[in-house]
Amino acid sequence: MPFDIIHADITKLQTDAIVNAANSGLRPGSGVCGAIFAAADYHALEAACRKIGRCNTGDAVITEGYGLAAKYVIHAVGPIWHGGDQNEPSLLKSCYTNALRLAAENGCQSIAFPLISAGIYGYPKELALKIAKEAIEEFLLTHDMQIYLALFS
Repeated sequence: MPFDIIHADITKLQTDAIVNAANSGLRPGSGVCGAIFAAADYHALEAACRKIGRCNTGDAVITEGYGLAAKYVIHAVGPIWHGGDQNEPSLLKSCYTNALRLAAENGCQSIAFPLISAGIYGYPKELALKIAKEAIEEFLLTHDMQIYLALFS
């Protein structure tokens, strides 16, 4: 199965798309989001996100890579962890599913994800990893794409 968990800086990966762990306002943030904006043409990426406007939790939108090695940035908005009883697992899985759908629709052959929501959004890493793997493995049953889960500490 073309799925690898790697230790890497997602902003430097030579993939068709990378995924930004975005906020619903699509604003530059900290963590992975801040690193992606800093590595890209910051103003062009910010303008593209501002033009889109918003993205709901569990959903994803796509922009160009604006100077990154990746052609596209897929901005996926994960849930903030509130203990797991506010639909967090299905919202998190939806992030991965929607990002993968966008990648396929845009002809991507490869994509790299961070561990969405496991940073400042507080999602427990082991649970986030389980959901990420489940969503990716389900996608790969019907699609052919090289998928990386890029962990970076």
